[in-house]
Amino acid sequence: MSTTQTFSIASIPADGVGKEVVSAGRRVLDALAGSSNGKFAFDWTEFPWGSEYYAKTGLMMDPKGLEALKDFDAIYFGAVGWENVPDHVSLWGLRLNITQNFDQWANIRPVKFLPGVQSPLRKADTVELDWVVVRENSEGEYAGLGGRNLSGRGPGNEVALQTALFTEKGCERIMRFAFDLARTRTVKKVSSVTKSNAQQYGMVLWDEVFNRVALDYPDVRTESVLVDAMSAKFILKPEDLSVVVASNLNADILSDLGSALAGSLGLAASANLNPERRFPSMFEPVHGSAPDIAGKGISNPIGAIASAALMLDHFGLHEEARKVEAAIEAATGSGHLTRDVGGDANTEDVTEAIIKALTLAQATV
Repeated sequence: MSTTQTFSIASIPADGVGKEVVSAGRRVLDALAGSSNGKFAFDWTEFPWGSEYYAKTGLMMDPKGLEALKDFDAIYFGAVGWENVPDHVSLWGLRLNITQNFDQWANIRPVKFLPGVQSPLRKADTVELDWVVVRENSEGEYAGLGGRNLSGRGPGNEVALQTALFTEKGCERIMRFAFDLARTRTVKKVSSVTKSNAQQYGMVLWDEVFNRVALDYPDVRTESVLVDAMSAKFILKPEDLSVVVASNLNADILSDLGSALAGSLGLAASANLNPERRFPSMFEPVHGSAPDIAGKGISNPIGAIASAALMLDHFGLHEEARKVEAAIEAATGSGHLTRDVGGDANTEDVTEAIIKALTLAQATV
């Protein structure tokens, strides 16, 4: 008799549409587990942290929250941000509090072009496009170093310093991660994003480490591209991309550009990984809390559901991850599209279409 493998997952829907899309993703994962013949199951624990929690307590999460999270197999996150909390407070108080303290240093954001979703990129109609942005997720421009001073000199005299942190260790580990990922792909290529012509310290170190690490991967093609030129390349020559590795800020911006080119930020998935597995990794859609549509039931759940597929990969359930991705493609290909991608389906419609596609796929196995 086989033993069911149970994965413990901390669910943090947080704010706005995060609550809707996390609920949708949980339903898809539970449907998948329910049809696994007892192979695996998910044990969910939901935490109420976010802007509503802040309104009650003055904090974005429980002071002992990290201790409560550390023994879970993974964290499934929604979106953070609301008008009652300044954006930098909500972000650093919850999401970045988790990613920084759990050393989730590798962030991956696939750029997927789905059937039935019209891309603003004309090449997407005729060329097979598929790349992934690998983001250094622990330092760079989001290290949180700096401060504000000299306000006592009077209006107009305050000084703010925001220091970007680049360490040789931090650069090397994300680059090796990118190269290892490239070796698993059909096109074995890593594109490094830099700005060393203007940032002569941190990004020069980045370039030097990239050139050194590349020597250990002679089977992987490489290129180093300035961030402004890479922005243009995303639009003009996206077929030349496979794995794009970049610093925290540059990858954040470029991955949003990639998602927009695929049709919508609502489609974009991401994983915040602690590859050593000393801490749980966190999986979340790229989009924000979208206060303008929150509570209306029209948010796009695909980014969250695709993030759940990345979580399945993290659990070693690779076949099941591919099934979820195939079900997403079946749903969009059959016209189940939310408003952000030109359709009129609601969150429930798309979620049900994905679950139905999963069920049909299981029935034919």
